[in-house]
Amino acid sequence: MELKITPYEFGERPEVTKPDIEFYNQMGEEGIRKMVSRHYDLLRESPLKDMFPKDDSLFEIAKQNSSDFFIQICGGPDYFNQHRGKPMMSNRHSPFSITPEGRITWLNCYKQAIIELDIPKELKLSFWNYIDPFSNWIVNTPTHVYKIGKK
Repeated sequence: MELKITPYEFGERPEVTKPDIEFYNQMGEEGIRKMVSRHYDLLRESPLKDMFPKDDSLFEIAKQNSSDFFIQICGGPDYFNQHRGKPMMSNRHSPFSITPEGRITWLNCYKQAIIELDIPKELKLSFWNYIDPFSNWIVNTPTHVYKIGKK
């Protein structure tokens, strides 16, 4: 199974299709939380590590928030909306300089976490086909342009 990262053009906002509900049914909340935790652990070792809290308790809160988002997106309870309000991911990520290269790193970490899942390939692909175009929505900085105070 190949999980391809689609090319990105700055400012592009493609339509996204939520994962098949069967992804949620197979993974459950616990499985999605484990997948997101694995993704974050990989990010913490990546070139993007400075974007995440160094304090372990704050890092766990970030994992929780992201897990709540993906549980909701995949068809589970709307924990994210209950605890954080509407997602508005572009706004939530605006304090960070997220480049097209950062998007690729983020996706490659998810690719590894997804490949490790013990679910049918078509369900892995269903989730991938959501996060690949979704990832375009959080890119807010063209290559090699930095926001004040951020690298």
